[in-house]
Amino acid sequence: MPGKNIGFNLNVEALDFEKGGGLIPAIVQDADTRQVLMLGYMNPEALQQTLREERVTFYSRSKGRLWTKGETSGNYLQVVEVKTDCDRDALLIRANPSGPVCHTGSDTCFDETNRPADFLQVLENIIHERQANPREGSYTARLLERGINKIAQKVGEEAVELVIEAKDDDRDLFLNEAADLMFHYLVLLAYKGYRLSHVTDVLANRHRK
Repeated sequence: MPGKNIGFNLNVEALDFEKGGGLIPAIVQDADTRQVLMLGYMNPEALQQTLREERVTFYSRSKGRLWTKGETSGNYLQVVEVKTDCDRDALLIRANPSGPVCHTGSDTCFDETNRPADFLQVLENIIHERQANPREGSYTARLLERGINKIAQKVGEEAVELVIEAKDDDRDLFLNEAADLMFHYLVLLAYKGYRLSHVTDVLANRHRK
């Protein structure tokens, strides 16, 4: 077994499979909405295959073999991030589902709807994912790579353009400029190592005073 998977920064050898009789529970969470999708179990081989193929693979206790989620339905779980808990005997897997997760056709195995409650959160998660795993051709990744000066410049430019549009009555142009400013603002926060929640915390503290 490899000691560390560089792509997911996971020290596999440090995991405690023995406590669960050779299996580790793996909670799968939507990488964008943070909705819990399902729970499965992995042995070392299932985890290796998950990391290698970047598709969630479990050890099926009923079938007695490795089982890639979606191998029958085509609704795979594309891995974005793998984390362990403090005791290193459980996994949290953040993934992008390609369709309903449950065999019943439900979005999740807990019969819950998997929809973004707040698209700003989804967008922010995407920005942070691009920061951690840059993709070729991604405007966000390219902007983050160019550094603070370029990002700050873009925020300033978008702010000026929004102010200009605010003086007119073109709804579409105004909202589009507002969206551009919000996007670049989120990129700036990500580059500085912050999230929108850090800003809302400041606002909440001001409100309580």
